[in-house]
Order: sequence, then structure tokens, then C-alpha cells
Amino acid sequence: MDKRAHRYCVIMCGGIGSRFWPYSRTRLPKQFIDFLGTGRTLLQMSYDRISSIIPAENIIILTNERYFDLVCEQLPEISKENILLEPARRNTAPCIAWAAWHIASRDSEASMIVTPADHVITRVQEFRQSVIEGFDFVESHDALLTLGITPTRPETGYGYIQIGNHTEGNISKVKTFTEKPDIELAKVFLASGEFFWNSGIFIWTAASIQSALRKNAPDIAGVFDSADKAVYLNKKSEDDFIASAFPGCVSISIDYSVMERANNVFVETVTFGWNDLGTWSALYDLSPKNSEQNVTQNCNVLAYNSKGTIFAIRGEKLVVVDGLDDYIVSDADGVLLICPKSREQKIKQMVTDAKVKFGDKYE
Repeated sequence: MDKRAHRYCVIMCGGIGSRFWPYSRTRLPKQFIDFLGTGRTLLQMSYDRISSIIPAENIIILTNERYFDLVCEQLPEISKENILLEPARRNTAPCIAWAAWHIASRDSEASMIVTPADHVITRVQEFRQSVIEGFDFVESHDALLTLGITPTRPETGYGYIQIGNHTEGNISKVKTFTEKPDIELAKVFLASGEFFWNSGIFIWTAASIQSALRKNAPDIAGVFDSADKAVYLNKKSEDDFIASAFPGCVSISIDYSVMERANNVFVETVTFGWNDLGTWSALYDLSPKNSEQNVTQNCNVLAYNSKGTIFAIRGEKLVVVDGLDDYIVSDADGVLLICPKSREQKIKQMVTDAKVKFGDKYE
């Protein structure tokens, strides 16, 4: 049988994208927005680049209950049975566990790639080649594979992977994981040439990740083993069991719960133009700029004596500024944000403060 028949993709798209507030909001998070002006949203672009190597019937979307209609609207190719709706936000470990158990119940020989919906990849053919190499590796090894990105700066917002012994092709054993180092340690990592950014894209067989979760996160694995048993005994449907049990899972990332603890973790070093699009500055870096190095996201702007600023304005409002360097200016749905790019790490706190003071009105 064609290997493709046993290969699956899980696209995680349940986040709210609060770092892009107010442009990204709880009701319409960034993964459902055409940030790059291509005519396709980030979720649709994620689907597009995987659909040529994974059959549509093997693509699973994991999202929050409130985004079901958005997913159906943007990805009509995906059957409703392939949209798993999280009843609560519990980070990536419970999310990935549910996908693994769900897929394993359909196909005992399944392998799977797990990818966020909001990443940008500029060299799609290289991405596909890397994914195929990754699938070939995990299908012949009991391995948990992560895709590693060559760092270009001492970034403190990413996890770092130190490579160990070379295994084959572009794949090496992982020596250590370090989550979000301080700036001085990040500089050391960059200079050493031994460390790669953790992309948050993973490839493994369903059986391998199930085994790793049972060993390293037995409380989470137990929830889904119980779900399997309940469904088998016809006591509950999978949806009913997940709705009642999923909110009880601990909220923890797959990196902390499994990848930093398992001894069969490997990294495939890749060069396909990856950007996690996690901040306004990341979007600024990706976007075309005018002669003053300003970026306008489909909006009308008159900028005088201003440079290095990104403007993202919804509607027909004309924005006029003078003397504004290296700022974020975003106006959407009743919220105007003006913030230095150097202080964008404060935006999540701003969202929290707005909710405390004004309730859900501006969430």
C-alpha cells in the first residue's frame, strides 16, 4: 500500500493570537487572517503546503469549539469528522495526545506530522522534501522527531535544541533542550553552532508518541487510554468522553512533558524559510517595506518623518503620523494600539489589563 495512506497531519489552530492584539482577537485569531496579503489565511496556507503530500482525508484540524464554523468556512475540503474541538485550552500536550489516540484508533500503522496553523514557510518545496525525509525516518525508527531551524540571531523567545551524534541525512540525536534562554546564553548558543531553534513542528508514529506519553506524562495518557476503553465498551462516544475528561488534563506543552524527558528524541535540521509569526516584529520582518522601511497592512497611511513602523488598520480610516520611528500602530474593532516595537512583549499584559478593566468588550 502507498505510504501516503498511513501518513497524517495534525494542524493545531486553537490559539487566540493575543500578541497581535488588537488585529487578532478572540473571535477572529491570527490563524484565520490573511496577514500576508496573499488571499489565503495562515490556516489555509498551512493546509496548502501539506495537502500535496498528505491526503485530505488524513488531515486533522484541532481547534477550539468556538472556531468550528471558521474552520469549515476556510477549509471546505476537510470533513467535519476531521475537526476535533477542544472543550478547553490545555496547551499542546493534551492536544497532541488526543490527536494521536484519535488517529491510532483509525489506523494502527499511522505516522503523523504535527504543525501549528500560524507559521509562515517561504520555501514550500523544501518543506515538503524535509517532511518526507522525516516520515521515512520515523517509520523505520522508534523516534520522536522535531524540525530544527538554524538560528540567525540570539533570540530569547524560542526553545533551543543542541544536536548530538549525527544519525543519517539531515537528522541527528538531540543532546539537550533549553527553553527560552536569557540573552547572554542565547549568544553563546548562536556562536557555538551546535544549537538550533525548536520550530514546534514534530513528526512521529502514533504508536511512538503514545508510548512516550504513557512513560513521561502518564496522567495525560491515562485520560485517553480511558477514552479508548469507554468507546470500546460502548459506554460513551469519543466526543462525549473528551468533552467531560479533556478539561481535567494538566495544561502543559509537549516540549516540557515529553521532548525534554524522552531518550529517543531526534532533530532534523531544515532550511525552508521558517517564521513562527509570533510577534508584530516578525510580521514586520516578513513584509514588503517602502523607502522609509515602513510596512502597511492593506491600509491607508500618510507617514511623515517616520521609519521602521508597521501599520495594521481595519476599515477605511486614513492614518496620518509624523515623527514615529519603530512603532506598531494597529486599529481594529474599537481598539487603537500605539506601541514601540521594542516593548511589544507588553502586549499580552495589555490584553489582560483591558479585560480586567473593561471585561470581554475588547478581548
